[in-house]
Amino acid sequence: MRVTFLGTSGAIPTTQRAPSAVLVNREGERFLFDCGEGTQRQMMRFGTGFDVSHIFVTHLHGDHILGIPGLIQSLDFNDRTDPLAIHVPPRSRGHVSDLVHAGGHQPGYPIRINEVAPGAVAYDAADFSVRTVETDHRTRSIGYALIENDRPGRFDRERAEELGIPVGPKFGRLHDGESVELDDGRVIDPEQVVGDPRPGRRFVYTGDTRPADAVVDVAADTDLLIHDATFADDEAERARHTGHSTAREAATVAARAGADRLALTHISSRYAGRVDRLEREAREAFGGECFVASDGQTIEVPFPDAE
Repeated sequence: MRVTFLGTSGAIPTTQRAPSAVLVNREGERFLFDCGEGTQRQMMRFGTGFDVSHIFVTHLHGDHILGIPGLIQSLDFNDRTDPLAIHVPPRSRGHVSDLVHAGGHQPGYPIRINEVAPGAVAYDAADFSVRTVETDHRTRSIGYALIENDRPGRFDRERAEELGIPVGPKFGRLHDGESVELDDGRVIDPEQVVGDPRPGRRFVYTGDTRPADAVVDVAADTDLLIHDATFADDEAERARHTGHSTAREAATVAARAGADRLALTHISSRYAGRVDRLEREAREAFGGECFVASDGQTIEVPFPDAE
């Protein structure tokens, strides 16, 4: 799983930070979380590829959605035929449809706009799901959690050979959870040669929000939490008034959740060139890995049991 930060600014872009957008490449499938102005250019600039299958929108403020019309039309110009799903908060379909059809454009490929309530499943795949989480902003808003299913335990080949299981298809069947019968009539069950299930990866993206208990819950033991950290401590009152978080508040959420890594994003333009302050305040509240994300930064999210 590879995460690329395409836009990490607050509401006002800077020369170094574009409006909000994060691209996740999971096993070759690309998901876009928010799509601020200029997202398609950032995708070109940082080489993420354009083959996005799902866009997950947290809310309808302009710095999170104004890149949708340009991206939709560029995909059309590139002769896209694959369908695209856009997931949005409740009662947002009409507004997003206006963006999709901006200037009277009629996309030449199927686009489905899916309204999804907090606490629901936006996208359910075979071995993972993308779920919504209730956030606390000044408008209807949701965050998203990409949660992988548990993986099969490790296959103990040495034990399998001791039991007389022949190398070949029976190994795979056992690893897939199926009992097998040997030539001598013995039945070998998977638990005899397969270890305990191993956890999948968990990625959480909040969009704009105040600290929220629902985010703490869904981010429990998450591998990567990307959280609104618009302001430093001295602007805590402004953060409350505008429905954002300080870096310290984001770090407190990560600490309560037991997150492994915390990426601070949606950085106010007032901190251009001075993000070390945000990192310092966050690290005072969170003992895990913590950083202010920057445009173009790409990080890998390994499996929890990776060595």
